[in-house]
Amino acid sequence: MTSESPSARRRRRAGRISAWVFGGILIVAVACAAWIGVRGFLAYQHLDSARASADGATAVLADPTKAPALIERVSADTSAARELTDDVIWKIGERLPWVGPQLAAVSTVSSALDDVASHALDPLATVAANFSLDSIRPQNGAIALGPFSEIAPAATTSAEALGTAREAITGIDTAPLLGPVRDAVTEVSDLITEAYTGVDALRRASTLVPAMLGADGARDYLIVFQNNAEWRSLGGNVGAMLQLHTENGAMTITAQASSSDFPTYDEPVVPLAPEEQQIFGTQPARWIQNVGQIPDFTRGAPIAREMWLREQGVEVDGVISLDPVALSYLLEATGPVTLPTGDTLTSENAVDLLLNGVYLRYEQPREQDGFFAAAASAVFDALTSGGGSPADLLAAMARAGSEHRLLLWNSDQAEQAVLDGTTLQGALPETDGDTTSFGVYANDATASKMDYYQSLETSTAWCGADDAQLTVTIRNDAPSDAANLPTYITGGGSHGVPPGEAKTVTYVYLPQGSTLVSSTAAGSRESAGIGSGIDAGRDVLIWTTQLAPGESMTLTTRVSAPRTAEIVTRTTPTIHVIDSSVVAPMCDMPG
Repeated sequence: MTSESPSARRRRRAGRISAWVFGGILIVAVACAAWIGVRGFLAYQHLDSARASADGATAVLADPTKAPALIERVSADTSAARELTDDVIWKIGERLPWVGPQLAAVSTVSSALDDVASHALDPLATVAANFSLDSIRPQNGAIALGPFSEIAPAATTSAEALGTAREAITGIDTAPLLGPVRDAVTEVSDLITEAYTGVDALRRASTLVPAMLGADGARDYLIVFQNNAEWRSLGGNVGAMLQLHTENGAMTITAQASSSDFPTYDEPVVPLAPEEQQIFGTQPARWIQNVGQIPDFTRGAPIAREMWLREQGVEVDGVISLDPVALSYLLEATGPVTLPTGDTLTSENAVDLLLNGVYLRYEQPREQDGFFAAAASAVFDALTSGGGSPADLLAAMARAGSEHRLLLWNSDQAEQAVLDGTTLQGALPETDGDTTSFGVYANDATASKMDYYQSLETSTAWCGADDAQLTVTIRNDAPSDAANLPTYITGGGSHGVPPGEAKTVTYVYLPQGSTLVSSTAAGSRESAGIGSGIDAGRDVLIWTTQLAPGESMTLTTRVSAPRTAEIVTRTTPTIHVIDSSVVAPMCDMPG
């Protein structure tokens, strides 16, 4: 029998040791994987339970006293999920290829949700336990200001914490994530963003509302009503307006006027930049009806303020804009109101009655103005008398704001800054690393109310990595015998437009930093050509259409721009509710 050499024995022993070491490593790896898998499964269960509990948030809106108990339940689950995804083994796993990003994403989501449930919402929950929406219900024309002061610190703290959580979630790189993990991250991101948006709006409101309602001294505001039957960039021409006086929460109407009370000024009441005049002329600063022609309320509102000062002698502290569609939303909250004429104004008939019916009924502008004044007073009385649900009223105002039908400008720069980044400012849309934004703003050139019958539709699409397309369609849906409508509706042939036809000038704002590739118009008539200009650092296309009943035109514009996750279009608010984020399934082939 041959004896084994020492070197062979050493190799065999080394082999056994290597096998044991490899086996040990494998066992540890399997154990770690099992550890992570079990803890991940448990974390998922806790997060799903938190989600289920959060579904009860709707009930909290009706009864804020339920908020602390709800938050406590959610917090217990999110804290457990955070603890399960925050140990040493899990953190080591986050450094591994492929599986690491998945683990890191789950850990980040768990931590962010726990920060929200355990810390961000606590201040608001404490206030909510003793808060009732009835405390801000108007009574005898006044709103109590105390509740806003009580909720302001909590809203600020919660908004800041939610903002931090949102940044953590949006900072996750979703590219290497598996589909289910990526979808979960997107869902949580949307949830936290929605929560942040709501709480941040509460923060802004609790800061701004007391000041605007005269907590620190009397205020005066000019409220203008934009008539969507005669398009302007921000909605419609300014016809009716009123002055609102506020003091210690009390609100009273101290003056009313209409566009017929204002002259055509020989010179602009405020200076207009050369680029503004090149696109809009001097009309926005010479006619009160045209202050909404510039698609930026922060520029148009000061013009309206100056005109009101010249004719009424009052330098108001701010300007608020509404349209009849926004009024219809408010009427959903207040319920119907009765006018001195005997008409009942409701959420269902307000738009048709104010934008068309009044012109069919009354021939004289003064009679029309009187009807508008009566409608404005009646709605104001309904709002300030405390009728309706405060929650419904807040929802109506939020909807109007999201559709750019409610705009607000404050002359005080610090107060105006509170609105930065909100739709209430009515500023031009911004393009950034996340969103590519177009602007489409239509303006009547018929001196008529024919836009009651017109529609404005837009859609966008990405055609490639850096190629975006915008389509704009304007259609005249007036009846075939529209030429027989009252002269005040058709324009009576003024400005060279035959009765029944509608002429429109549309300003198309291209995304900041983009380069125009092509722009073509097609439809019922031959295009009159497309002009151009520059406003606020943005390239602007100027497109003119003239349409008879049943006719339409479509403008197709292509630009070169870095691709972003979202592409949207800000449009003129018309009587039709338009989703500005409509995305076409594909681009048209270049013609």
